[in-house]
Order: sequence, then C-alpha cells, then structure tokens
Amino acid sequence: MEMNNHYVGLQRLFSRFTKMRYINGWIIFSFDLIISLSVSLIGVLGLLSFLGVSYTQEDILKGGFASLVGSLIAFFTFKVYHGVIRHSTLRGLWRIWGVAILKSVVLCILLLVLKASFTPKVYLVGLFIDCVLTMLMLVTFRIFIINIYNMALLQLGKKRKQVLVYGTGDESVMIASTATRHIFMQDYSITGFLTFNKQKRNFRIAELPVYQIASREDLLRLVNRNSLDGILFPNLKTIQQEKDRLIRFCEQISLHTLVVPEMEEVHNGAIKRSIRDIKIEDLLGREEIQINMQEIACLLENKVILVTGAAGSIGSEICRQLAHFPICKLICFDSAETPMHNLRLELEDKFPNLNFVPVIGDVRNGDRLDYVFRTWHPHIVFHAAAYKHVPLMEENPCEAVRVNVYGTRLVADAAVKYGVEKFVMISTDKAVNPTNIMGCSKRLAEIYVQSLSLAIIKGEVQGCTKFITTRFGNVLGSNGSVIPRFREQINNGGPVTVTHPEIIRYFMTIPEACRLVLEAGTMGNGGEIFVFDMGQPVKIADLAQRMIELSGMKVGKDIEIEYTGLRPGEKLYEELLSHKENTKETLHEKIRIADVREYNYQDVTRCINLLSNLSLNVEIVDMVREMKSFVPEFKSQNSEFEKLDK
Repeated sequence: MEMNNHYVGLQRLFSRFTKMRYINGWIIFSFDLIISLSVSLIGVLGLLSFLGVSYTQEDILKGGFASLVGSLIAFFTFKVYHGVIRHSTLRGLWRIWGVAILKSVVLCILLLVLKASFTPKVYLVGLFIDCVLTMLMLVTFRIFIINIYNMALLQLGKKRKQVLVYGTGDESVMIASTATRHIFMQDYSITGFLTFNKQKRNFRIAELPVYQIASREDLLRLVNRNSLDGILFPNLKTIQQEKDRLIRFCEQISLHTLVVPEMEEVHNGAIKRSIRDIKIEDLLGREEIQINMQEIACLLENKVILVTGAAGSIGSEICRQLAHFPICKLICFDSAETPMHNLRLELEDKFPNLNFVPVIGDVRNGDRLDYVFRTWHPHIVFHAAAYKHVPLMEENPCEAVRVNVYGTRLVADAAVKYGVEKFVMISTDKAVNPTNIMGCSKRLAEIYVQSLSLAIIKGEVQGCTKFITTRFGNVLGSNGSVIPRFREQINNGGPVTVTHPEIIRYFMTIPEACRLVLEAGTMGNGGEIFVFDMGQPVKIADLAQRMIELSGMKVGKDIEIEYTGLRPGEKLYEELLSHKENTKETLHEKIRIADVREYNYQDVTRCINLLSNLSLNVEIVDMVREMKSFVPEFKSQNSEFEKLDK
C-alpha cells in the first residue's frame, strides 16, 4: 500500500514537472553560477594538489573572487540562462562555449591583477581545465534536465495514445524528432512512420521504424500488431492529398485521424499548436487559393470600408481579413446585437491597432444608412447583409423582399449618393434559376445592382460607384448550415437527417470565399457578376456518412441516416449559371464573369417599388406573382407558391 502511495506521488510529481512550460531563468542562472564556481574551485584545487604546488588561503579567495566576477560577466554577456532548456539547440551549445572562454579570459586577467602567486604553468593548465570543465558541466546539467523531463514523460506514457506519423518528409521527421519537447505532443507517443512508398520499407528514421502499406488490410494488420490509436498527419496539405486513400482506409477501420494544424496566433501574441481530430472541413477544403495581396492592399490602403451584415458568417470573416490590410477605418454594420458584441470583442482582442466602429442598424432603415454614409463617408462597401435560410424565407416572403431586395437598394442608393468608389455585393448560387423566395430575392438584388451600374455608365444616373456582384455556393461551417447541424446530431447519438438521398451542393470554406470576394473587388470595373469556381459538387448523404465515420462510428450500426424529404423551396442541385448564361475568363483561374442579361434601370426600379409596397402591406400572393413575372425563371418547388406557376 505504501509503495502504491509512493508510486502515485511520483506520478503526480512527474505530471506537474511535464506540465511546466519552463523553469524560471533566475533558477537556471543560480545553478549555472554554482556549477561555474564549483568547477573553478574544485578543478584548481585538484590541479594544485596533483602538481604538488603550495598555495595560500589568500590565493584561493582571489581565485574564487575572480571566478565569480568572470562567471557573472560571461553569463550576462551570453545570457545562457534565457530560453527553455528542453528546446536547446546547437546554437545554444556555441553560447556555452562562449561563456566558458570568456570566463577563463576574465579569470586570467583578474588573477594577474590581483597578483595571485601561481606559476605560468599553473595559469595555463588551470585555465584550460577550467574552460573545458565549465563547458562540460554546463552542457551536462542541460542534458540532465532534458533526460529527467523525457523520463517523466515515459512514466506517464501508459496514458498516451500510440500514433504513427504519416510520411517521411522533413516535416514528418521534425514532428517525430522533437515530439518530447512540445507541450502539444504530451498526450501522444509516436511509434514510427507510415508510408505507401515501397522504397522506404524497413527503413529507420530518427531511430523510429518506417512501416509501408499498400492496402486497407495492410493498415488493419499494422494497427492490430502495434495497438495503434491513430495516424498523425503533419499538415493540412497532406490531408488534401490523402483524403481519398489513407483517410478512407482509416474511416473504414474506425482508426482516428489527427492533424497538426498550421501555427496560429492567439490573443496574447503567443504561438500555439494543438493536435486535433481531422474534421470534415479539412476534407472538403481545397489547396489554398493564391490571391494578389499587393493589388488588394493597394485597393484598400487608407480607405474607409463599410461591411453590412458584419456580424454574420461571411461578413465577420471579411472583417477579419480586412483587418490585415492597411485600411483607414472599418465600419461594421449589423442589426444583430449579440453577434456584433462578440465580433467587437474579437477584433479588439486580435487586432488591437485596428480602427473600427461597430454600428447597430438595419439595411431597411434608410435614415440610419444615410447617417452612416454621411458620418464616415466609406470608400468601399461590402454588402453581406441578407436573409439566407430557404425554409424560413419561404414562410416569411415579405421579410425576404424587405431585406434582400429593398435593403440592397437602399444601401446601393446611399453608396451612389455619397460617392462610394466600389460596392461589392455578396450573392448566392440560389439566385440562379431560383426555386424559392430567398433565391429569387437575391436574383432581384443582383438585377438592381447591375442595372444601377449600367445606368451610371450610360449617364442615366449621376454617380461614380462601380458595382460588383460575387456569386458562390454554400460555405463550410456558416451559422445554421448543414455541417454544424450534422455534427450536433452525431454528438447527440443521431439520427442524422438528410432531406433527400440524391441532393448535392457546392461547398467552399468561409476564408476561401472571402479571399475571392476581396480579389473580385480589385478586378471589377463595374456591372460584373463574378462566379467562383466551387470545385466538385458533394452529395449530402455522402457528406453525412463521412462525418459519421470520422467520428469513429458506423452508419446503420452506431447511428442512422434518416431521409426527411425536400423542404419547401429546396432543389436537388444548385447552379452557378442559368442555362442562358455563359462565362468569360478573368486573370484569376478561380473567378469567371457571368455573361448575363441586361435590365433597364427604370423598369427594375418600378418593380422594386411595387414589391416593396406589396411586402409592407403583406400582400404575399400578389408579391410573389410579381416576383415570378419579373424573374420568369423563378419556378417554385415543394412550395405553396407552385400554384402561381400554372
């Protein structure tokens, strides 16, 4: 019983030791100073005894004083007590050599000044021994600390997960070689490398074996033989390369897949990395899109920028990305108080030097918009404010028109009135051949912005604003979107609900979409509708299955997928272009310009005036009928408004 208590106590001690980020620098300094003084006194006394040279107590005091002064000068010069010992490098070794040499030089000078009664032979041999022993003992002390730390980790190793690092490249080797030095690796024990490369079979790298596999069965045998808990990927790029091979294998045998994400800044300026499970967003994302940062910086430099819908998924990410550029002021405009408060705290935390103004307001309120434009005179507007949820807008069509159509008109008109340089509107693929109220309202917003731009170009409307529209599909992880909902359903034990087994959607990450929005803003000359390359469409049922498998469960065994039927206004697939639209290339391979029909500004204005009045009076049927008349490709699906198409 007593031995168990000692063992538990030792484990607790080791646990506390390994959780320490670093030993205080002054503690290291104290140990270094004691080591240096001890080396001088013991080494010189031993030498004098060995040579049979007589010495006085005064000589020893002079030597001790000289060693103390020399050590202090050397330590404060090279500052070897700074830094984290377990992260010591070859550069740190050279600094210790510098300490030893400088200390010996100062020691020699001081002994000569103090007139110690040593012969030249004692001086030369003694100083050489002091220099070498100081170097060796300081290095030994650091090796001792590192070994104690690693031994503590090994004592706790039974609780750590056994993982293989995928790949044998430099980054994989670096992670394995330095695993014991990093806090973020404390829960994992790396037992080797995994590769598909036959040439690396039976290799050893960094004293760890390399395991080569060719199939799922090979991986399963390896897992069973080595009691593996997971595969660790060195970066997100590798996940993209292996999402249809190794990650599929891991999903099929319920083996955890982990990733070391890129380094990220945290609020206090420190850098952290943390191993996490691979998420579905990692598999759906694509290689990072390259954008022309210099052109965007030139467009935004010293500009006042207004973002409407700033607290939403897209708007808030646009704000985050704008914060990295040398803008003059950022005006964040949104009607949602709590999300705006959260955005404010985030921007203050992460971008303390950003000059931004959070403004609560509604795009349906013309007076409020006029105040914002009159007060801050923005140069560029990113219009992201919109209602976006299809079923809700099908049930509340008047509000969809008031916000998405009339609100867009008010913001666009204010931009013209106050001489905004560029107006970038965020649209959606649901505006193409719309089958629901939300999609049609966004198409009407596109039409108004485009017709206003054309009217300015023709001189029918006085203004200088260049209007640009960006059109893209679903974004990963946006508020209320399918992936967060699936994740919540999986965490609750299911079932995971999918509307139809054949429904497909395009997906893009929020940062990727916002980068393309900024890029489109630089290249737009006015009147364009930019269409983003959304990659390959994804079947939602397959998405649900992969998310379940990534969670370590099996469909039909641990959790069910339930099909609920298409919702009002929902269609099986989305389109980025209508059958009457073509595209033109731009300088960016991921962005194209839609060749769309032109509308007369006066006709569009009359239509929006009528729709606005009908929405205010809640004359729903007449309003939807007018929408279908002006956008004839609007054909309702699974909706009460289908009767208006007959």
